[in-house]
Amino acid sequence: MALIITKDCINCDMCLPECPNEAISVGAKIYVIDPDRCTECVGFYDKPQCVEACPIDCIPKDPNHIESYDQLLQKQRALWSKTD
Repeated sequence: MALIITKDCINCDMCLPECPNEAISVGAKIYVIDPDRCTECVGFYDKPQCVEACPIDCIPKDPNHIESYDQLLQKQRALWSKTD
């Protein structure tokens, strides 16, 4: 399951540099997460680093993008095989 940034985001910029997949970008009003690039840090860390860095807890799981651990790991491997 990908993550999503809610409207409670205060644009503190803490999450942006933490994403190993560069899935987070500046949106029109708040930061946004690209569900095609978000792997919840599977393949890198035990916990999503954006969630760990967020001071206001505004990054929940996105119910519109449900994925298993194995699917997230496959996505991570596919993303990183393109950069080799």
